Amino acid sequence: MVDGPEPVSRALRAAPPDQLVEAADRAIRSVLGATRTEVFIADYRINGLWPMLEPELSPAALRAHEAAARRCFSSQRPVQTAADDGRCRVFLPLSVWGERLGVLMIELLGAPGPGDEEQAVDIAGALAMAIRAADRETDRYRRARRRERLSMAAELQWELLPGRSVAHPAFHLAGQLEPAYTVAGDHFDWSLDGERLTVTVLNGDGTGLAASLLTVVAVNSMRNARRSGGGLTEQAELASDTLHYQHRGRRYVSTLLLELDLRTGQVRAVDAGSPHVLRLRGGTVEPITLDQQLPLGMFAEARYDLQEFALLPGDRLFVVSDGVWAASPSGGEPYGDRAMARAMRSTRLQPAAEAVGTVMRELHAYHVDTDLRDDAVVVCLDWHGVRGRDAE
Repeated sequence: MVDGPEPVSRALRAAPPDQLVEAADRAIRSVLGATRTEVFIADYRINGLWPMLEPELSPAALRAHEAAARRCFSSQRPVQTAADDGRCRVFLPLSVWGERLGVLMIELLGAPGPGDEEQAVDIAGALAMAIRAADRETDRYRRARRRERLSMAAELQWELLPGRSVAHPAFHLAGQLEPAYTVAGDHFDWSLDGERLTVTVLNGDGTGLAASLLTVVAVNSMRNARRSGGGLTEQAELASDTLHYQHRGRRYVSTLLLELDLRTGQVRAVDAGSPHVLRLRGGTVEPITLDQQLPLGMFAEARYDLQEFALLPGDRLFVVSDGVWAASPSGGEPYGDRAMARAMRSTRLQPAAEAVGTVMRELHAYHVDTDLRDDAVVVCLDWHGVRGRDAE
């Protein structure tokens, strides 16, 4: 047995991007004396964890690992299980900056020795970072995430996302798109830069590829302004002008732009359309009322005003698109009237990455498990506050 996780890191750096899990398997066997490893990747809907080394694993064998892998993925903590032959399986979260990629399973001949679990945690962190970086160079991990073929519109939307969650001492942030394999115009984006977190949620006009292309232009216009040092109003105005000059007001994108000051908890906002903001404080859900301004692209040279509101440590924000808020299957009461608040309250003890999944599952249940009639976006932001940041 070789001491330390560094041989694994070296093996990952030397491996081709599509062979990371095989390189990790060989190195982990050498470092920890493992008899077997497996890497489970979370799918787009986060409905399942799917094996990479043995993709044809039988349903029975998959079920044998499922409960422990799920527990590890949800808690983001190592989980150990014991087999009848005395072997021990250690399940470790594969996460990068709070983005949950999957789970690493390491099978040992017996219980981990002193320091083995710490080494395994470091190895899982190195593997997660390598898989995230390799996504730009190979399709292998993307293929593992999809359980059915993506529409072209959905392909564009998933490629445009910044990630599905991010963690910081001062906040946790997560988002989810549905329907995952056919989503078109709805989208979310975020960027962390020093003491500023920028979050945007878009409700694209129309359906299919045309809606997706519209959102691609809007998101990249806002990124262009942001990366050039522009604030929220400059981001909204550049995107609006770009869309208007391309479509002359016939196509537009309803967008909410938020900027959180990590030093104070103060939020600046530009509300350019229909995404809705709700705050969960304690057990109380209340909407954040903002003055709606024109959707991006509706008129030439539109100008936007900033509004502000404050967050307190422990606050949870949900931002949802119209596909969530206004969902009304069979002409019933819109989801946002009462069911949304109930779903939000039910997430109080869950981390943000779990909370978005809960709200989406409740939305599907509200549709009585029929297909969603519109794209749906849920973004959840937990504000821990300056004290939480300093504690790190």
